[in-house]
Amino acid sequence: MPSPFPGMDPYLEAALWPDVHNALASKLRAFLVPQLRPKYAARLEIYVVEDTSPESEIGILYPDVEVLQIRQRSSAPELPNRQSNIATTPAPLTLPVIQPVEIRIPTIEIRDTANNVLVSCIEILSPVNKRESGITDYRKKRQRLYNANVHLIEINLLRRGTRPFNHPRLPNVPYLVTLTRASSGVINVWPVTLQDTLPTIPVPLREPDPDAVLDLQAALEAIYDEAGYDLSIDYSQQPPPPAFGKSDIEWIQARLANY
Repeated sequence: MPSPFPGMDPYLEAALWPDVHNALASKLRAFLVPQLRPKYAARLEIYVVEDTSPESEIGILYPDVEVLQIRQRSSAPELPNRQSNIATTPAPLTLPVIQPVEIRIPTIEIRDTANNVLVSCIEILSPVNKRESGITDYRKKRQRLYNANVHLIEINLLRRGTRPFNHPRLPNVPYLVTLTRASSGVINVWPVTLQDTLPTIPVPLREPDPDAVLDLQAALEAIYDEAGYDLSIDYSQQPPPPAFGKSDIEWIQARLANY
């Protein structure tokens, strides 16, 4: 069964996101390969980052991490401190030490087959890319790619977090797709509302080769169907945070009324 949404399905931003991220990267690579050969190859590269604040993704990405444990009040008498003989007040709250979690992030690299030189990079943003400390590292990576004359496509299908770059002319939309062509000094932006289909975008190669083309909506629909995501989503519940505005909520409810 297809998604009830014409473009990005906000329900995919929750616990399913790691699977969506991996499946979408693989599907985009599959769409690209026939257009690239024999001069270019598309490879899935996995880089590992440490998420130092995984507690912010509890119930969304890291369900096995305990956030806090409330200590129940005990009727046992307070015991005096052995050194001072002064009774101490039991702590009503006990918090575990949150350990960093290793996150494996797939990215698509397009390289020329003659010299294995990186030409274009396609990043599907992860939650760790959109908050500290991961956002600082990701911004450095963006700059390295630009300095190395690598084309960069960024696909941001997550509403939560901070965008890696901002500009006063960016519209207030939940999703964003951008393309920074090597040495161009500009960023092409495709704003995506909840009601929009995902765009079909160019994937730059080396001059004088023409751009490849990526139909992002077709890729998303394909993985939704292949994975059967509808079997894991309860559309009777509210979408995952952050909350939508009133008009979007009304549109979502109307969209789901006959699903």
